[in-house]
Amino acid sequence: MTTSTAPASDGAVALETRLTGVLGGRTASAFEKAFGMRTVADLLAHYPRRYATRGELTALANLPLDEHVTIVAEVLRVQERPMRARRGSILEVKISDGEGVLTLTFFNQAWRSKELSPGVRGIFAGKVSAYRGALQLAHPDYELFADDAENAVAPGSAAAKEWAQTPIPIYPATGTVASWQVQKAVGLALDALGPCPDPVPASVVAERGLLPFREALEGIHRPQKNAQWQRARDALRFQEAFVLQAALLQQRAEARSVAATPRKAVPGGLLERFDAILPFTLTGNQADVGREIAHDLGTAEPMHRLVQGEVGSGKTLVALRAMLAVADSGGQSALLAPTEVLAAQHLRSIVDMLGPDLSAELMPTLFTGQLSTAERKRALLRTVSGQSRIVVGTHALLGDAVTFFDLGLVVVDEQHRFGVEQREALRAKGGTPPHVLVLTATPIPRTVAMTVFGDLEVSTIAQLPAGRQGIESFVVPLADRPGWERRIWERASEEIARGRQVFVVCPAISAKEAEDDGEEAPAPEEDAGPPRPTANVESVAAQVRADPLFAQTRVGVLHGRLSSDEKDAVMRAFAAGDLDLLIATTVIEVGVNVPNASAMIVLDADRFGVSQLHQLRGRVGRGDIPGLCLLVTYAEEGSLARERVDAVAATLDGFELANVDLELRREGDVLGSRQSGGRSSLKLLRVVSDGELISEARVAAAETLDDGGLAAHPALAAALARRLDESERAFLGKS
Repeated sequence: MTTSTAPASDGAVALETRLTGVLGGRTASAFEKAFGMRTVADLLAHYPRRYATRGELTALANLPLDEHVTIVAEVLRVQERPMRARRGSILEVKISDGEGVLTLTFFNQAWRSKELSPGVRGIFAGKVSAYRGALQLAHPDYELFADDAENAVAPGSAAAKEWAQTPIPIYPATGTVASWQVQKAVGLALDALGPCPDPVPASVVAERGLLPFREALEGIHRPQKNAQWQRARDALRFQEAFVLQAALLQQRAEARSVAATPRKAVPGGLLERFDAILPFTLTGNQADVGREIAHDLGTAEPMHRLVQGEVGSGKTLVALRAMLAVADSGGQSALLAPTEVLAAQHLRSIVDMLGPDLSAELMPTLFTGQLSTAERKRALLRTVSGQSRIVVGTHALLGDAVTFFDLGLVVVDEQHRFGVEQREALRAKGGTPPHVLVLTATPIPRTVAMTVFGDLEVSTIAQLPAGRQGIESFVVPLADRPGWERRIWERASEEIARGRQVFVVCPAISAKEAEDDGEEAPAPEEDAGPPRPTANVESVAAQVRADPLFAQTRVGVLHGRLSSDEKDAVMRAFAAGDLDLLIATTVIEVGVNVPNASAMIVLDADRFGVSQLHQLRGRVGRGDIPGLCLLVTYAEEGSLARERVDAVAATLDGFELANVDLELRREGDVLGSRQSGGRSSLKLLRVVSDGELISEARVAAAETLDDGGLAAHPALAAALARRLDESERAFLGKS
């Protein structure tokens, strides 16, 4: 692909200009297909991921297999040989970084030997593959460094040194668009670009000593020295944080501008009666968060509150007390759960906590997709008539047939498991905007909460109820200690012999079918060696049932392919103590409460994320029995997969693990393309390290919006329109 040089018709373009007017239709189409770029702003926000120099070579020793790379290297030697199986020749070009060697392979392109002569340096791009034990790039793209600039100055002179050390931007690239093609396109756009009003007010730019916007764009894309791109990056990083925080603050203000119905508990009402029958005292955190929620519910401003809490910290109890306050005012509450197992578990827990009298008055109702026709009609009637004050359900609650009499509160459990439109569909069922309470047992680092949930009030429940015995966690490294495998099952049988129950979790249902639970499992390590069968429920269940250790053990299985009734029956049996060992997928990840369960064995633990492992571990140690968690893995020590497992075993602190998880994942999409449908949301910001910057940007954005709003700051308004595509604006408005 050759980058077109078609200029804009008037000689100057704006950030909103379509790329077709700058690059030409064919090139613009290629960039849109490769990167989703449509406008000049999209192109100029595609920042270099690093910088190289003509005098610097790229280390070849650790290039990742099966990934597209862009490297700077020098040609060592060129060799042409005939192909054995058919007519034609192969040109093999050895390139080096001074230590490692990489082979470039071209078929029937002997003419390239005239360009790729020994001693020539350039940028080479392609997909890394292995051939006969050596790394190679087959038919790579390349751009050689022109030697005319070097020859124009005396060798060894200051000018020659400057030429050799001028930073060369290396851009994120694809197999169809190489880094230097991006560089050329960016150059065309910058040459044609007119004035760029800065979305960050001049007073803030001056106060922080930032580069102006136009100068920062030049500095990051066409630096002459390293200091230029570094200053430019600082300015653009702050601008990114500033625009994002302004978007969140704007959405927050808009959400609170529509009146809701105040929902207050009444003296002697349902909430007071419930509190009177509680067999325990609320923890300090539960009481504090309860007061925050009660204050929000009592105003005409719709509540938008996120409650994050450790596994087993009592978030459901806090949510139930909020539902009772709404019921005191005559309203209904809807609790949206991600799975049928969790929805049924929530309903049972709510009924148990309410007791028979309050349950009869409130009539908690379950609504899922697998109800029988008669059950469905009964649930719909209870909901539309207002007879049921608490409705618990899955995605089925979002259907057009479900109508509420007076929806006052929406509770979303494990919000990351739902798309934006799904949450909005439920909220839209209220006559007036209902209050919204979001629960998550996945602790969120402060910077993420500030960046992703900046339009929500955040409450935290860190204390665990009294009487919990704690959990011991151990990594079982079978790659290093294959002899320990038998001990895993002996340990499980010992727990069962003590009258306790055991969970065994597998990442797949069968040898051919993984569990689709909505989570994005980490990719296996490239260096993990030959693939081995993934632990799966069916195989493990067969193995356990054939093992003499478990001859008298009552074994159950639970996974997503079972019907709703089957899943419910299995969970009821396990909760009642009628099963000793439950082999399951992650359908038991959250919400499942079996106090007698003492051991959690996670097979192929490296195939789960940090937060998932923490959630799974939280299914044990919930009563007065100490918990045991065995994280079984074949991941090699030192691999990223093993780091995840080791991190979980090292601490029970979910908030510490949340930060570890963020650092291991190297977040690139905080708004969440899976949820918003948009492109990667963060370009230069890193929420792991930029917390202070984000805080400062939020203060500056709030002061700017207070100073006349967006009407008084047209450059910021334009940046918001550019920064957030339609789906991302929807995400911010509906989260």
